[in-house]
Amino acid sequence: MARNNQLVVPGAKAALSKMKVEIAQEYGIAFTPDGYNGNLITRDAGTIGGNITRRLVQMAEQSLGGRM
Repeated sequence: MARNNQLVVPGAKAALSKMKVEIAQEYGIAFTPDGYNGNLITRDAGTIGGNITRRLVQMAEQSLGGRM
């Protein structure tokens, strides 16, 4: 199965990684940005992923402004 999740915007990977760390810190989740995170429980991983999605949607809505 081919992976189809290539980043379109250069530098997006670094920004997403930074966002992961910020969200983990906000929620008190032990997260290592450059190491092994296999010890995360599903709830913590979902908290991080859900908040990333929420922030990205907010950013898109703000950038669209009143153009819809």
